[in-house]
This record gives sequence, structure tokens and C-alpha cells, in this order.
Amino acid sequence: MININYEKDTLLLTMKNTYFDLIDQSYYFPQEGFDLKDGYLNFHGISLKYLIEKYKTPFKLLYLPRIGQQIRKARNLFNRAIKKNNYQGQYQYCYCTKCSHFSHVLKAALKEGVNLETSSAFDIDLLLKLHSEGNLDPSRIIVHNGYKTDEYLEKIIRLNEIGFKNSILVLDSKSEISRIRTYAHSSNISLKIGLRMAIDEEPQSAYYTSRLGIRPSEILDFYENEIKPDKNLTLKMVHFFIDSGIKDTMYYWGEFQKAMNLFVQLKTRCPDIKAINLGGGFPIRNNLGFDYDYEYMINEIVNNIKTACNQAKIEEPDIFTEFGKYTVGESGAIIFSVLEQKQQNDNEVWYMVDNSLMNTIPDAWSIFEKFILLPINKWNQKYTKVNIGGISCDHSDYYNSEDMNQQLFLPAYSNEEKEPLYIGFFHTGAYQDSISGYGGIKHCLIPAPKLIIIDRDETGNFVDTVYRNEQTVDEMLSILGY
Repeated sequence: MININYEKDTLLLTMKNTYFDLIDQSYYFPQEGFDLKDGYLNFHGISLKYLIEKYKTPFKLLYLPRIGQQIRKARNLFNRAIKKNNYQGQYQYCYCTKCSHFSHVLKAALKEGVNLETSSAFDIDLLLKLHSEGNLDPSRIIVHNGYKTDEYLEKIIRLNEIGFKNSILVLDSKSEISRIRTYAHSSNISLKIGLRMAIDEEPQSAYYTSRLGIRPSEILDFYENEIKPDKNLTLKMVHFFIDSGIKDTMYYWGEFQKAMNLFVQLKTRCPDIKAINLGGGFPIRNNLGFDYDYEYMINEIVNNIKTACNQAKIEEPDIFTEFGKYTVGESGAIIFSVLEQKQQNDNEVWYMVDNSLMNTIPDAWSIFEKFILLPINKWNQKYTKVNIGGISCDHSDYYNSEDMNQQLFLPAYSNEEKEPLYIGFFHTGAYQDSISGYGGIKHCLIPAPKLIIIDRDETGNFVDTVYRNEQTVDEMLSILGY
């Protein structure tokens, strides 16, 4: 009995309850992208303390070298799987421009030799601008997704006319074919066509079949009657898109198998078809315990395509992927100061940050997306369970454990401490600016934070520049007509 009490007392004396201890005991830490130096968090080797002292909070940052690292990682794994399986097709990496249209993002991706995927008419103007500046060679493959309005089609034709002969126009609806045919014949050009297969959504979806694409049961007849007889149109690609991404689930492999069956049937009728496009991306790290076997999934994809083709005795296609969030997501972060700690009842503590979460990370409240949340400082202080609140007057301007299905712990601190608590949301590089409307009006007229671009120079040193300062009142009122 005495020994048991002694052991309990010893355990209590040695119990660790600082925030650093919590992280160190829960995860492997430091880990890729995150480490501590002198008690402050670094992001990909960048001193966040330095950036806070130089630029003040709030600010967004984008670490451009991460984009190239992600592209090279996926490309290397696919090429290794192709070699391992003696696969005869090639791998083609496409970047989805809709995830982030910023010029610095597109140029960083294009440096890695990627192809591009577009979604709308203005996307083509973006490509034309990159081309005029010498940043986009016409030999690149451009996959055109999205509903084809007349303006969108006209600009796709314009791309073809100036030399982008590797454009693939993916049909999202059967009704698009008549307008495509009209433009192709009037311009007397040949167009490469893809067919998007409508997939069955996951059981929890609000609807059964995706509104995007053409029903699989209609595609074969559609090809025979509408595409095959037209000398200006050549079918090159089968495309399918899984919104939840490429995951090792029965649902994903079931839809994958449907797409492969469709590809095999089309290939026997159309020798020109050369590609299958695995729409839907790889997941990115949204917590420190993230565990996804990219190598396994890629090898399974390559092996399954090869097996299906060998059984049908058909040529193995080129494999296309459209990676947007995977490409740019892990390059981004948003840094805040905690303005105040509010104890609203006996159990709930609120940390109020110096901007709106609805405006800066809209994915968090609109689709309950998760991000890595870490403090920048005070790692050696005790931890406590918290809710994060933005400064807008909206009920939904918060980030907490209930809706996000996770426990949020941060260092405990008092409002009297001289140095505020700084926190960061990490891997926010995809979609946030597109959804919130970068540079536009914001909820409660709370200005968009400054954006810091970080790159490395030829010697490997960090170079940080302000892409755009925090919105001014005059900029916002001008948009509103004042």
C-alpha cells in the first residue's frame, strides 16, 4: 500500500502539463514543416517571430518552395510506380488553377513543368497573359473542365488558334457538343475531346448522382452518335472526379472501377483515346497526426489500371491527375494575435483574435475544413482547452472543437502578460482567398490581412516580400461606391 501511494505521488510530481509536453507526447515533433527555435515556432525553417516583429499581425504568408516540393513528390512516386509495374503509359501532373489563381503560385508550378486545368472563361485570359509574358509554352497540356458557356468556348478556340494544340476540352454536359461543333467547324480546327463521367456521390450526400458530367449509361451512344462521325473532334480522355479525394475506401475504388470499365468500353470503339483523368486530389496534412500512404495509393492506382487494360487486351493510357489543394495547400499560413482571453462560463474560454475567421479561413465554417492550429510562442506554459473567436459580430465567426470534431488546446495565458499569444493556422494555401474574395469587401468591413510571399534566392536564403498590404478603408469604400 505504501509503495502504491509512493508511485502515485511520484507520478503526480513528474506529470508534464506544458503545451510543449502535450505536443511532444501526442505526436512526433519536430516534424516536416514545423520546429521550435528559442521557444518560437518556425514554419519550413522560417522564423515566425521575425515575421511578426517585422510585419505585425494579422498576416497571411505563402511559402513558394513548398509548391515545387509537392509536385516533385507526386511525380516521383507515380514514375516509380510506373517503373515498378512495367506500366506503358505516362504520368501527367495538372495543377487546378481554381485553388489559387495568384501569378506567383502559377509561375512556381509552371517552373516544375506541370500542365494546367481550367474551369471558366476568365481562366483562359489568365493563360493568355502567362503566354504573352513567356511563362506558358503552347506545348503544355491544358484540360478544360467546367460548364462551357459561349464565352468560355470562344476563348478555348482562341487558345487552339494560337498554338495550344494539346488542349483537351472535357464535356460536362451533352448539350455542349452542338456549340463545340459549331465553333470547331466555323474555325476549321480540330479539337481534342474528353468525356466526364457523372459519379454516384457518397451516401451522406444531399443527392445521389453528381450534377457534373454525363451519365455513364449514355456515354457510349453519345460517343457513337455525336463525336465519332465528326472529323473535327477526337476523343482523347475519360475523366471522373471524386469530391472527397483519392482515398483507400470502398466508395473510391467502386467509382474508380466504374470509370475503368467505361474507359475499356470506349477504348475498344475509339483507338484514339489515350488518357484517363483521376479527378479529385490527394489529401494534405490537416493535423500533426496525419497519416496517408501516398506511395501505396499511387501504386494501387497504377496496378489497377494496368490489370484492367491487360485483361481487356488494350493499350495502357496516360494517367492524368488534377492536384490543386495538394499542390498549394501546405504552402500557406495565417498568423494572428490573441487580443483577449474571455471566460464566458465555468467551462468555456475564448481566445479572441485580431481578424475575422469567416473572412480569412472561410472553409472552416462553410464546409468544416480542418487546419493545423499551433501557437507561435508560450510553448512552455500550461495548456488549456479553448475556443477561437474572430472579431466580427457574426455567431459563426469561430473555430472550436464541437463543429471541428477535435479538441483545441493552446497555452494558457493571462490578459496581463506583456507579450500576447500568437497563433497560426497552417496549410491554408488553397481556396481561402478564392472563396472569401481576395481584395473585395469583407464581412463587417473587416479588412483583408497583408499577404507575405516567401521564396528562396539562388543561395538558398529566405526572401520575404509584401505582395499586398492590409486593405485600406478607401479601397473598400471605393468598391462599395462611396
